[in-house]
Amino acid sequence: MPLPLDFPDLSALDLFRSVVDTGSVSRAAEAHGIAQPSASSRIRTLERQLGLRLLDRSPTGSRPTPDGQLVADWAADLLRRADALAASVASLKAEQSGLLRIAASYTIAEYLLPPWLETFLADRPTDSVTLDVTNSQAVLDRLDSGAVDLGFVESPSIPVTMSDHVVANDELIPVVAARHPWATRSTVDLDEFAITPLVLRERGSGTRQALEDVLIGLGCDAPRSALDLGSISAVRIAVISGSSPTVISRLAVSDDLASGRLVEVNVPGIHIARELRAVWLRRTDPPRLARALLATLPYPTSA
Repeated sequence: MPLPLDFPDLSALDLFRSVVDTGSVSRAAEAHGIAQPSASSRIRTLERQLGLRLLDRSPTGSRPTPDGQLVADWAADLLRRADALAASVASLKAEQSGLLRIAASYTIAEYLLPPWLETFLADRPTDSVTLDVTNSQAVLDRLDSGAVDLGFVESPSIPVTMSDHVVANDELIPVVAARHPWATRSTVDLDEFAITPLVLRERGSGTRQALEDVLIGLGCDAPRSALDLGSISAVRIAVISGSSPTVISRLAVSDDLASGRLVEVNVPGIHIARELRAVWLRRTDPPRLARALLATLPYPTSA
């Protein structure tokens, strides 16, 4: 049967759900990019449409009434389905226009994807690719929200909602600048390494997570930070120019190791093999262009 003419607007339900989640009309308004008076007006209109008082308002915030909590709970599944519909429509429009939307973590985006995409697009003059470069966790978030069709991550943990396949192998290695005291040592003790501040990627990075997992697995604390940086290139330059070590992708520093600008340090236990993966949502088949790109990518068999 058709929906009633006074069925509440999905955007109003979404705004109300944000008020419940944040405990504040003003914070929900900010999240939705609207003014607080406009948000308050939409909530009042929603209450009139439903014939229910949804919020208890106070100077310290807004809490759902018992009826409001029920409505928020019922709306959650509807809003998830609306998000999935919007993401599917966006993916369909992108596919019809010959656009493949990709998000990739820094190592893959900087050192692997450019030649892969150049080869892929060589005989596809009417197709195009957009590439969003960010850390592994943000790639998974964009994929889950439907903002992209295909992701590439360094993270060892893939959500059960996603499918994946390995596209490359890499290794994380400790390195220092050539003038660093460790550069001439045959071995650096794990205990010394574990208490030394490092140049690190930002939290959410697959590289940082892999290092944290290994150190904790060896009975050490999480790595100490001398400097947190948002890209692998920034980390590389900071180590070459500064005085702190890092643990970094071998792919990213192969030229620096060959030239002597950086020196690999032997720290027992800190040599981390990892698999780099393509990921996509399990609940849907990848779009046509994503499937075509996946078909051209390598399937390494060993690290």
